[in-house]
Amino acid sequence: MPSSEPLDRAALGERLDAIFSFDVSSGRNYDELTEPLLAGERAVQEFALHWAKVAAPTHLEIAYLVVLLAPLALDRLGRRDAEAWVVAALDGFDRVGLRAAVMRLRDIEGFARSASPAAVSLDAIAPRLQRFLQGLAGRPLRVEADARPWTDTETVYLPPLVELATREASADRYLALAAMLWAQGRWGTYAMDIDAALADFARPDHALDWLALLEALRLGARLERELPGLRGEIAALLAGLPPQLDTARAALAAPGAGVDDSIAWLRTHAEVAVSPAPTLECLPTLHPADARERRAARIREQSQVLRLSIAELLESLRAGQDDPPPELEVDADPERLELEVKIDGASVTLPPEGLAAAQSLLQDLGEIAPELLVPAGPAEWKGDGVGKGKPGTLETRADALFDEWDYRRQAYRRQWCHVYLHAVGGGDESYVLAVRARHAPLIRQLRRRFEAMRGEDRVLRRQSDGQDVDMDALVAAIADRRGGAEPSPRLFCRRQRDERSLAAVFLVDMSGSTQGWINDAEREALVLLCEALEMLDDRYAIWGFSGWTRTRSDLYRIKEFDEAYGTEVQARIAAIQPRDYTRMGPPIRFVTEKLLAEPVRHRLLVTISDGRPDDFGDDYRSDYGIEDTRQALLEARRAGVRPFCITIDRQGADYLKRMYGPAAYAVLDEVRKLPLKVAEIYRKLTI
Repeated sequence: MPSSEPLDRAALGERLDAIFSFDVSSGRNYDELTEPLLAGERAVQEFALHWAKVAAPTHLEIAYLVVLLAPLALDRLGRRDAEAWVVAALDGFDRVGLRAAVMRLRDIEGFARSASPAAVSLDAIAPRLQRFLQGLAGRPLRVEADARPWTDTETVYLPPLVELATREASADRYLALAAMLWAQGRWGTYAMDIDAALADFARPDHALDWLALLEALRLGARLERELPGLRGEIAALLAGLPPQLDTARAALAAPGAGVDDSIAWLRTHAEVAVSPAPTLECLPTLHPADARERRAARIREQSQVLRLSIAELLESLRAGQDDPPPELEVDADPERLELEVKIDGASVTLPPEGLAAAQSLLQDLGEIAPELLVPAGPAEWKGDGVGKGKPGTLETRADALFDEWDYRRQAYRRQWCHVYLHAVGGGDESYVLAVRARHAPLIRQLRRRFEAMRGEDRVLRRQSDGQDVDMDALVAAIADRRGGAEPSPRLFCRRQRDERSLAAVFLVDMSGSTQGWINDAEREALVLLCEALEMLDDRYAIWGFSGWTRTRSDLYRIKEFDEAYGTEVQARIAAIQPRDYTRMGPPIRFVTEKLLAEPVRHRLLVTISDGRPDDFGDDYRSDYGIEDTRQALLEARRAGVRPFCITIDRQGADYLKRMYGPAAYAVLDEVRKLPLKVAEIYRKLTI
């Protein structure tokens, strides 16, 4: 039994050295950390040391602050909420960075207030705000925490906690602030170089603060017109504006008012801009440099996407012919973010990526400049990066973001993994024909077995009527009568044919370790399986997976549920090739969502892999990867998906039981058994 005696200075120093990876002989002074711990009980010391060890792999500064502030947090919050306090800080680091994590750790009182019934935390309302902003902007805006609200036009920064009179009022305040920050990007606050416009003021810093209040006034009036449902919330937000701005209300409330009108008013009232503006914590501040950088990068990116989209459209219309360059016209409505594209007078539709880029440019520029209508040269929509470990960038936005389970924190790392979707192509269409010829007897055998599954009836026993006598029920009835009891009239059995209602996804490992025989066996297994499944009406899909760190989890579409097993799908199976690493959590979460969208009673997920979860350059290959994969499978199982794994890793039994459970996996000792085993296991799982 562990001792309850507090650790002394030397023991604490040794434990801290182990966490922070400093040798005792280095002479590092831990007095700032050890002094508050020496005054505490052993439980307080162990709490601080445990959570510092959990936080250290994320960032040593977070671990340092956890040790420093843990006694105060335990005293103010209690153990359970103190654990949540550390996890919230780690989550803030994952999503924003060190600044957010430090802010959350130091704001112990704010974290304590979040337990108030009237308080709403940003973490709790962020998903709702992101949907709200997506609907307003038509393009994604991230939501992150900061002490004061502001935006760089791509991320909306909001207070980590709002506490008004009621919980509803607190939530409404978040909606009003989010709308106000969206409006800065939508209605031109950053359409001009604000720093340059204010450079000749006596105090540019004071002028910027006053401009933020004027813009809140202008945008508030615009929001009340455009979003009347938020009128009350916007009015409450602006209630604290200083009386010096009363004369600006009428001019800035005009329908055509812009940021230049706010600056013009400031120039005609220069005496106001000399003094500091009142600090109103609830109103947004302006960060021109950050917004200018983000806005410029986005305009460059979207301009290139639009030009590539136009090039693709023109190429598809010309179909390689040497016709003269067509006349391109664009009629844009910046207010409604609508545009009509005409080529030689005929209306055409831009590809979805190009349309989204054009709408984004309309928001930022208010127009589609003529130079943006010049088609770009040949290029891909986004860098492939397959096999090269290329992380996501502005030019390669992830198709989806997924949480990842960190067992050390006992919490999720929110939107941690970037998933990219690809279509497998370029395979040899004759491959499937060759496999059919090579395994013709086996395919015929599998088809007969699967065809029998389609026609199998279920026997319902102890029925009140039916075609046959249920002998067990009859014997029980005779025994009841001889014993003086009333016999049951349910003495028959009836055959009933049930309609199969099942969807299955086969998730195929395309990591580099499948090179050679394993990859060949996977492809043959899929051919045999598809040939057999054509005997059933089951809906099935096939996806391959690989990846390179959390920033590049690649999923390869081989067959969708609604696709027929035709030449195109067969060519994709032939094109399955080894890629990178085996980060299994994101693919499992992705295909689980796919399965849950299917209108069936039963859902099956079969993973075909050659080994344990693994990835490049991090600890995913350790217990971390196993625990994240296990958590993803638990999520699937709770949602009604039945997971199963087929592996050819002979050492798999030591971790597969932990990941899948004792009866949800099969280990093959020989690769050549894989094709037959996959089909046979599917048959057993679905009868």
